[in-house]
Amino acid sequence: MTVDSHGAVDSASAGSPGRATPQTPPPASGPVEATPPPRGRRVLPSGLLPYLLIAPALLSMAALLLYPLIRNVMLSFQQVNRREMITRETVWIGFENYTKLLGDSDFWNVVLRSVFFTAANVLLIMGLGTLIGLLLNRLGKKMRLTLSLALMFAWAMPIVASVTIFRWLFDEQFGVVNWLMRTLGFAGYDQHNWFETGFSTLVIVTLLVVWGSVPFVALNMYAGLTTIGSELYEAAKMDGAGGWRTFWSVVFPNLKPFFMITTFLEIIWVFKAFAQVYAMNLGGPDRGSETLPVYAYIEGLGQQHYGLAAAISILTILMLLAAMSFYFRLILKQEDDQ
Repeated sequence: MTVDSHGAVDSASAGSPGRATPQTPPPASGPVEATPPPRGRRVLPSGLLPYLLIAPALLSMAALLLYPLIRNVMLSFQQVNRREMITRETVWIGFENYTKLLGDSDFWNVVLRSVFFTAANVLLIMGLGTLIGLLLNRLGKKMRLTLSLALMFAWAMPIVASVTIFRWLFDEQFGVVNWLMRTLGFAGYDQHNWFETGFSTLVIVTLLVVWGSVPFVALNMYAGLTTIGSELYEAAKMDGAGGWRTFWSVVFPNLKPFFMITTFLEIIWVFKAFAQVYAMNLGGPDRGSETLPVYAYIEGLGQQHYGLAAAISILTILMLLAAMSFYFRLILKQEDDQ
């Protein structure tokens, strides 16, 4: 069989006996029809699949967070005291709980105490955490591993256990701190009561919160430092920059997002800290060490003013939302600058 330059088959060769010539069908002309999906299977729209994948998480959050929040908002507009709990009455009083709180000097004292408590803790946590993170970046492998394990153990300790240890350390009769102060020659520390005032109680709580929160900042700081190339440090060294100048010119600009998100998270965690403050001295003495979460708990379960406690929690959430809005403005400003 012979084939010419255009692909035509010679008739003599094609008609020879005993040889079958395969016939190639011509290509189909016109639009290609899509193969229909098999019967019994439904094809989901392409944009619907991501929402179906996150639907279980959204439903769980709605059940665990959104519904209690709505119930709490409704409770803040009601008068729910001991009498209403017994009679199961629903007494709507509008904004009376909020006006009562906003006109109460004790509430504003607790707000100021919570703000100063949060500011002191966040400054200490970020400062010490940054210094320890820089130290981790300079240490050798063995010392870095040892310090990292110590930080992890401090971070992993349960809150109640750490509160118990701190109460033993500052115990009036057998505390290590009183013994140490007497050993160093300070007078007046024979059975000194460190929990005598609300201020001293909050100072001890601050030590506890800082001790438990510094590992998070330090380890994250070290992880961020590993992303900075060594050539930047070498360039700064060649320019004659010292340690402080290198930090502000090399480290801080590269880790600015880290500092922002970590500071924001620490503000939220410290502002809503409850277990450390309450377990240390039950918000005492004379309610002098109460922060907003402890104040809401004592007003609710202690004084059985549940509507008022709900209003306190809602105002606390609004304060945190104000802090979040400030943080998001900084994020958007940073993105615009880039």
